Amino acid sequence: MATIALDATYSADPQLTGIGVYSRRLIETLVTLDTPHRFLICYRLSRLGRRQYFMRPGGVPGARVRFDVRVYQEPLTFWLPWQAQLFHSLAQRPPAFHFQKEIVTVFDIFPITGQTYSTPDFLKKFSALLREAVERAARVITSSHATERQLIEHAQVPPEKIRVIPLGVDPPAVVLSPDDRLRERERIAGPGHEMILSVGVLQTRKNTLNMLKALATLPAKYKLVLSGGNGYGSEAIHAFIRSGSLGERVKLLGYVDDAQLARLYQASSVFLFPSLEEGFGIPVLEAMAAGAPVVTSNVSSMPEVGGEAALYVDPHDPADIAQKVVQAVEDLPLRASLIQKGLARAAEFTWRRTAGATLAVYDEVLNL
Repeated sequence: MATIALDATYSADPQLTGIGVYSRRLIETLVTLDTPHRFLICYRLSRLGRRQYFMRPGGVPGARVRFDVRVYQEPLTFWLPWQAQLFHSLAQRPPAFHFQKEIVTVFDIFPITGQTYSTPDFLKKFSALLREAVERAARVITSSHATERQLIEHAQVPPEKIRVIPLGVDPPAVVLSPDDRLRERERIAGPGHEMILSVGVLQTRKNTLNMLKALATLPAKYKLVLSGGNGYGSEAIHAFIRSGSLGERVKLLGYVDDAQLARLYQASSVFLFPSLEEGFGIPVLEAMAAGAPVVTSNVSSMPEVGGEAALYVDPHDPADIAQKVVQAVEDLPLRASLIQKGLARAAEFTWRRTAGATLAVYDEVLNL
């Protein structure tokens, strides 16, 4: 038996990003597995004001193993490395303290590879943290073989240190009937319109501008609904919407909660995710689990995640994006096939599988 500490900092955010979803669902599932280990669920001091979002013993349904909550901050909680034999960083950065053994999960390495995806200061800071984290770690977990290849090529991580563990996806808690899906679509996009949904921060890396350029070539019945806050490059996105007279055809929702997001997926005519670089791409699976046909990029991790259940586009070609969107909506046999394949594909990705494989990596490192 060992004590394993996990950095759950991002799971305490009220508006969860992909890292936050991963952190929360991994921990919630880990503690339901049969294991002799105990866990320390650690939050950085900066999240102390969000204690209502902390996971607590007895608050996780089906929990079978013991876990305790810790706040950790250098140099205040200097004793923490003596309380755990293993530390798992869930946010591709090294812990503030050196532990006996460390594991890090790396979602993507765009701070190293994507020089146009953020500010120079951001890229410099987080590429340095990422390199330190993978250097210190006994094992590096990543969610796709695409990121595995990047880690080997751009971060010089030895292949034998890397373990690929795909993420999971939860099916919608409430499944809408076909009539309710149509009513929700009409409420959001208007009667007689087709609703293109895209989920993610409005930023350069998500390729929002090329989505808009594709929309501009589509018939007026197509409307684009964007769910996500503003990120790097969002000023150019808003400027394009204004200059292209697309205001009536684009709906900006900002961040939406899980319940509303599930309704959006189910209401959409098609889910569009032409991102330029992703470590995994959870929204692709979320859309499939909700019964939406998916159009996504033919680069990075997206083909690996979508398999044969999606249509793939050149993310740099707005004409290709527009053509595939129309196919997914108007080619009814193809649409039906994409939906059925997508539901089957999403069912393969469970958080229980993710947690079980992660637990196996813990045992592997503890036995080194």
